Amino acid sequence: MAGIDAYRSRFLADAVATAGPAKLLTMLYDRLVLDLDRAESALREGRRPDGTQQLAHAQQIVAELIADLDVDAWDGGEGLLALYTFALSELIEAGLTGDADRVAGVRGVLAPLRDTWHEAAASMSAELPTQREAALGAPTGVLGVG
Repeated sequence: MAGIDAYRSRFLADAVATAGPAKLLTMLYDRLVLDLDRAESALREGRRPDGTQQLAHAQQIVAELIADLDVDAWDGGEGLLALYTFALSELIEAGLTGDADRVAGVRGVLAPLRDTWHEAAASMSAELPTQREAALGAPTGVLGVG
């Protein structure tokens, strides 16, 4: 089983190392929502240490999102910072009190945002040429023609 874990770790490390900014953001959001799901379940089932561990990881992700956010890049930057700050505060409180409802509330706010980032990333990738097309100056029309 250790061999499988090593391959899995290598695959994940390679995926992160080769991902573009939009993909990295969606990967962070996916893991964040997964952590919130796991934390909520653990807290509701009375497994507080497991829930606290998941919340700690979720807090690290939100802190990273805050650190990487350029609030001056667009008009909604300040609002997104306020949302992240609220989420972090709620997650800290949920960890201190074992409150699964707070976790569910944060998930209810962040899951739709994750979905929106996925849509934006998909729309961006549909508009951009592949690396090969860009490097070769290849046509970007249907089936590479036009």
